[in-house]
Amino acid sequence: MTRSLARPAPTPSDAGPRVRLDARLVAVAGSLCIAFSPIFIALADVSPGTATFFRCALALPILAPLAFLEWRRRRRVAASTGNRPVVLLVGGALLGLDMTLWAESVRAVGAGVSTVVVNAQVVILPLLAFLVLGERVRRTFVLAVPVMLVGVALAGGLVGGSDAVSAPAPVRGTITALIAAVAYAGYLLFVRLGAGPGQRFTPVAIATLGAAITSFVVGSFWQGVDLAPGWPALGWLITLAIVGQVIGWVLIASALPRLASATGASILLLQPVGAVLLGALVLGEVPGVLQLLGCLVVLGAVAVAARTRAAPAPEPAGEPAVEEPTPPRG
Repeated sequence: MTRSLARPAPTPSDAGPRVRLDARLVAVAGSLCIAFSPIFIALADVSPGTATFFRCALALPILAPLAFLEWRRRRRVAASTGNRPVVLLVGGALLGLDMTLWAESVRAVGAGVSTVVVNAQVVILPLLAFLVLGERVRRTFVLAVPVMLVGVALAGGLVGGSDAVSAPAPVRGTITALIAAVAYAGYLLFVRLGAGPGQRFTPVAIATLGAAITSFVVGSFWQGVDLAPGWPALGWLITLAIVGQVIGWVLIASALPRLASATGASILLLQPVGAVLLGALVLGEVPGVLQLLGCLVVLGAVAVAARTRAAPAPEPAGEPAVEEPTPPRG
C-alpha cells in the first residue's frame, strides 16, 4: 500500500490563523456570568418553581441548536454519539430539584451564602461516587468533610444565634442549599454515566429538558408556578436563562478542556466568591462576621477538594489521565 506524499488541500481551519482567546479569560468570564445567577433569581422575586422552570425553558431554544450541531458533527465520525438519553433525563430531574431548592435557599439565606453552601457539591460528589460506583476516596476528601460542615454551620447562622446572621430564614436556607448540593452532585454523576465522549452541549440540553419538566411538577405542588410572571420579573428570568444557563456554561465548557485542572478549579471558585460580593453590592446583603468566616471555611474545603481532584493518580502508559474540575453550582 502506497502513501501519497502530496500535501493535502488546506481545510477551512487551516486557511488562515485562528484567533483564540486565552482560556483563563474565557473561564473567568464564564464564572462571573454564573455568579450573577442568584442575583437574577433574587431580582425576579418569583417562586422557586417559576424561576427554575423559566430558566430552563427559556434556555432550551438556544441549547437545542447547539446540541443538534454537535450531534451532526459526532455522527460524521461515529455511528453512535454514545449518549444515554434516559440516564441524562434522570440527571436532569435531579438538576431540576437542585435548582428549585437552591432558588428557595437564595430567598431564605441570601444569594451569596446560599451559593457558597451549595458549592459543597464539590466535596459531596466524590463521596457519592464512592457509595454508588465504588470509586476510591482520598484522605483529603475525608478530612475536608468535617471542615466543610463546620463552615456550613457558620455560614448558615447555626452558630452564634440570630444576632450573627442577616437573613430571613437562615436555617431553612442552609438546609435546602445542602439538599440542593446533594441533588447537583447526583446530576453530575448521572451526566458522567450518560454522556458520550467529547459531548459538551447535548448532555446539558437533555438534562435541561429534564430539569424544566421536574421543576414544573415540583413547583406546581410547592409554592406554585406562575406562567405569566409579568415585567420586570420575566425580563430578569430571560437574563438568567441567557447569561447564567447558556453563556456561562458555554464559556466554561469551551475553556476547561484547554486549562490545567488545578488552574480551572481555582478559577471556578470565582463563582461563589463573586456571588457573595454581588449579593452585597447589588442586593445589599451583608453577611455577618461569622457567616463570612463560614463562607471562607467552606471555600477552603472546596478548594482543597477541587485541587485534589485536579491531581489524579498515575494511569497506565498510553492512557493519560485527564480530569476536569467539577463545574461550579450557580
